[in-house]
Amino acid sequence: LRWTGRFRQDRTSDPQCGAPGCPPPPPPLQTEGTLALVTDPPEFQNCEQFSLHTYSQPLETLTLGCTTLYTQVTPTTMDLLEELMLQLPEEMGLMSVAARQTQGRGFGGKAGLSPLGCAMFSVQVSVSSRLGQRIPFLQHLAALAAVEVVRTLPGYQEIDRRVKWPNDIYYSNLMKLGRVLVTSTVMGPTFHLLVGCGFNRSNSNPTICINNLVMQHNRECGTSMELLSSAQLIGRTLTSLKQLISAFQERGQRPSCPSTTRDGGTQVCLWSENGPQADVLSEEQGLVSLQSNGNSFDMLRNLVVIKQR
Repeated sequence: LRWTGRFRQDRTSDPQCGAPGCPPPPPPLQTEGTLALVTDPPEFQNCEQFSLHTYSQPLETLTLGCTTLYTQVTPTTMDLLEELMLQLPEEMGLMSVAARQTQGRGFGGKAGLSPLGCAMFSVQVSVSSRLGQRIPFLQHLAALAAVEVVRTLPGYQEIDRRVKWPNDIYYSNLMKLGRVLVTSTVMGPTFHLLVGCGFNRSNSNPTICINNLVMQHNRECGTSMELLSSAQLIGRTLTSLKQLISAFQERGQRPSCPSTTRDGGTQVCLWSENGPQADVLSEEQGLVSLQSNGNSFDMLRNLVVIKQR
């Protein structure tokens, strides 16, 4: 298996390199070319940031996430898969994971740093049936999967993680923990979707992280819950995502509607702060249906407004 892209080219070593007082060599240049991928390197089995053994234990999928492309640092995990996803067989189940991102993708083309301690991955999902007709739902399902993996762990049910419409991951209704981003490509009847997900696992800054919440719960409730690893959370997230996708394909959106939404039961105003009041409830009660492709929710003012393009 060979990887086409940018890689660091070897340079001739200084004969004095390694001598006491010798300054470090300048960073090597990057050039275009091909780089051979080493599968299952022995040193990776003990990688501190990502354990394959820990990742594979909760993974219960036939293909999704069964092949892992790991890197310590990358601009974004989505870039690692974007050019590959239409060239590799779907049964390969390729997923990319990084310990750090230097240009992590955000909504509206924004980019940001993702420090050590974030759990970050991208994975390809191909659909052509019921979910393919309602593509925006995939971001909801991915965010719900990232929330459910902690709330369904025995002993961790009280860790208050929620989904903020449409694709943010929150601690209670207070602080953002992470986000999901989905891009799509259509080839014939099939939608090829690239799901990128990242959330704060052990990095306390700039807001809060999951392990902060675990430690807080241990202090306040006298429990001794273990801190969670990125590998464990990513493996469980993919398993949950696959289950939610299967349920959606079989039964549609209603069985998959989350009970962990941050804004459930919130009163909002439409169009302006003096507009009519409405509860964000289900369609059966005939109130408000929020569409992620047309409206924005100003969480500071509880205001639903049309996006300005």
